[in-house]
Amino acid sequence: MKYFVTLAGREIPVEVDGGSVTVDGREVEAHLTAVPGTPLRHLLLDGASLTLATEAGEPGEWRLLVHGSRHEIQVVDERTRHIRSLTGGGAARAGLSPLRAPMPGLVVRVLVAPGQAVEPGQGLIVLEAMKMENELRATTAGVVAEIRSAAGQAVEKGQVLVEFAPGAGA
Repeated sequence: MKYFVTLAGREIPVEVDGGSVTVDGREVEAHLTAVPGTPLRHLLLDGASLTLATEAGEPGEWRLLVHGSRHEIQVVDERTRHIRSLTGGGAARAGLSPLRAPMPGLVVRVLVAPGQAVEPGQGLIVLEAMKMENELRATTAGVVAEIRSAAGQAVEKGQVLVEFAPGAGA
């Protein structure tokens, strides 16, 4: 499975295939083990042993303490990264920032209303695709201008589901 790790503003591709791990195009020996009952993880990376204190943030976000230095990282899999690229996720944008369907599916629930302020990570629409429910979330704070979908409506990939007020990207 392919992941993208963002650390200090740099995106690093990481591919895990069974026991094989490739980091930024280079195969490495890596083993990560949780220390039971603690927030600690033991990482063996190319023979070097590290103990990491971990704290989970929003989904896919982690804070690590390594040798007294704090690092914030974001880890997303290839599918999530693709969905974010289709819905404008990942980077705040100025102006109108519509939420688009990342895949064809059926709107199960609309979680917001016009005029409602939303915060980053807040659920906007629940979309069912391939028998799985996917909650589409706001990527930045904003104000809902218009709902362009309804529960029970079939939508196509790329179709606008929610519009945001000018100057308020979500």
